[in-house]
Amino acid sequence: MRISPSIQLIGLLALLFSSKLGFGKEPQKITFEEALQITLQNNFQMKQADHHLLQMEQEMKAAHGLHFPKISLNAGYNLMEDRLHFDLTPVQDALIPLYQALGNYGVFSGVPNPDPATKGLMPILPDNISTQAVRQKMLDGLNQVKSAGWDLTIQEKQFGTLSAGFLWPVFTGGKINAANKAAKIKYEAVGLENIQKSYELTNELVERYFGMVLAGEAINVRKDVKSIMEKHYHDAGKLHEQGQIAQVELLNSKLNLADSEREYQKSVRQNEILNEALLNTLAEKDISLMQPISSLFYLDSLETLEYFYQTALQKSPLLAQVNKKRELAGEGYKAEKSGTFPSIAITGMYDIANKDLSPFLPTYMVGIGLKWNLFEGQSQSRRIKAMDYQKLQADDYYQKASSDIHSAINKYYQELCMYREQLKMLNTSVELANEYFRVRNKAFSEGMATSSQVADASLFLAKSRIDRLQAMFGYDVSLSKLLYYAGLTDEFVDYMKRAEVVVLE
Repeated sequence: MRISPSIQLIGLLALLFSSKLGFGKEPQKITFEEALQITLQNNFQMKQADHHLLQMEQEMKAAHGLHFPKISLNAGYNLMEDRLHFDLTPVQDALIPLYQALGNYGVFSGVPNPDPATKGLMPILPDNISTQAVRQKMLDGLNQVKSAGWDLTIQEKQFGTLSAGFLWPVFTGGKINAANKAAKIKYEAVGLENIQKSYELTNELVERYFGMVLAGEAINVRKDVKSIMEKHYHDAGKLHEQGQIAQVELLNSKLNLADSEREYQKSVRQNEILNEALLNTLAEKDISLMQPISSLFYLDSLETLEYFYQTALQKSPLLAQVNKKRELAGEGYKAEKSGTFPSIAITGMYDIANKDLSPFLPTYMVGIGLKWNLFEGQSQSRRIKAMDYQKLQADDYYQKASSDIHSAINKYYQELCMYREQLKMLNTSVELANEYFRVRNKAFSEGMATSSQVADASLFLAKSRIDRLQAMFGYDVSLSKLLYYAGLTDEFVDYMKRAEVVVLE
């Protein structure tokens, strides 16, 4: 038989459509432990947290650099309104008449003989020769006074510089140490925040993974009910044909079959929704269908409530983060307190190159400086007082967080006890429901029970099984929450593998 082109096209489109939606694909089987590893590796919240940690690590290293000197290269070119100069012309004007008078009219005596050959015979020059010698010196000095530059330029109005600068704080009253400790505390706080995010993601995964396990088991229950109702409807049809049951019983069995089909389809849709939510948590783009293979579970025994209280004080990242806030407030107080002390720094400058820079300036300078704020209108003391109150707030916040965690641990521990008690009773209830359904079904086949009674027995059995599933799911979620507040979330998988664990058969 030849297939028409239109039918071929429709078939191709159907194939593409089913591939796009993931129809026909085999689901990816995955354990909870594997899902957890993928989540912590792929999830964008963890990647963002890791990047935040790297950021704080660099900021901590930057704060460490405050201990070291700062060396800078400075360059500039300047233009002033006029040159800087020192005008000594009035001094010149005062000296010239003096030199002229002494050089032309001065009379001098007692001048030592400068000639070594005759100095022994004539140690002092005669008056006429002394006068002539001194006058000549005065006239020579007059020429030098007239020719000298008496308008001294200190700095040209245009000049450029290239210099290296040096600054090394040697004492800041503890401000640098406080800044370094604060940066380290912030880094450690972000590390704790990363742990908390991983715990939160684990909680989310527990809810979605085991939620999908619950949905899958619910599908099996609804499928069993549907099969039972189909068989019951088939048997009811035969009994009606034989005249053993009334038409209304056949219609009732058909109605129950329709209800079972509706509940089955509803559970399938819920499973699809949870599949998408699980993929979102895993941040897995290459897989469209997931099939969790780890079972719902509960534990017959657990550590004492006091154990989780004490563990939370030591390991809870929530409480540890609050404690870091207390430490940070303490370092903030120290930083403000350091403002009451002087700051001392060594400074230096070296002139590498210049253009038209004043020759009176030195090539290099080295010095030590001190700055001490003695009065700021009480603003410093007020800031210190404010930081003191911030420390008290951090202490109060720690106490509140500790109380909240204590209450949360108690809440989820009691829930675990409640679910464990319910599960023991529900196991018995499921056994009784199985037997009740068997008896009702047999009675119906013998004409001793109605279709409604069989349906009720079937629904009771389904409800008992689903109640048990929901109780186990509630137990797993509550266990995850308990471990979260106790700081033990990373041990959730270990709790799953304990010898006393009970899984759904």
